[in-house]
Amino acid sequence: MKDKIIAVMLSIIMTLNFFDVIADISLGVPFWHIVEESIIVLVSALGALYLIADIRARTRHMATLKEKLTISDNQLKNISQEMKDERLHYSEVIAKQFSQWQLSESEKQVAMLLLKGLSFKEISGVRETKEKTVRQQASSLYAKADVEGRHEFSAWFLEDFMAD
Repeated sequence: MKDKIIAVMLSIIMTLNFFDVIADISLGVPFWHIVEESIIVLVSALGALYLIADIRARTRHMATLKEKLTISDNQLKNISQEMKDERLHYSEVIAKQFSQWQLSESEKQVAMLLLKGLSFKEISGVRETKEKTVRQQASSLYAKADVEGRHEFSAWFLEDFMAD
């Protein structure tokens, strides 16, 4: 949202300066002043275009990520009943552990997405929250789980599957 506001502000600056340049030309203002204001128009336009392109790219990336998660969920529907039962059991074990750690609902959502391998940026896009919020929730859940970070957190749930 912040990027959109900045892009709009840059567009307004560009537009106002553009009309100022036109007025200055008709008033016979010195050439150096017209060049200076033209540079402001150009830089504002480039900044706005860059932000708009970046916003579109991030939006496409998040849409793709959501689509991949949906596809992944659909693929899980095609697994055998035994695998479904085991997956359900493991999900219950994870949920029970989250409850023992007394994670909030938001922390539980972040924790599950971390276990699925998503980055903080991807999680913030999927949950439609700020990345800073996701980082704070992750830090809180790491503290409650008494682990140092995302790798140790994931390993906590996977180490029992590793052969000795």
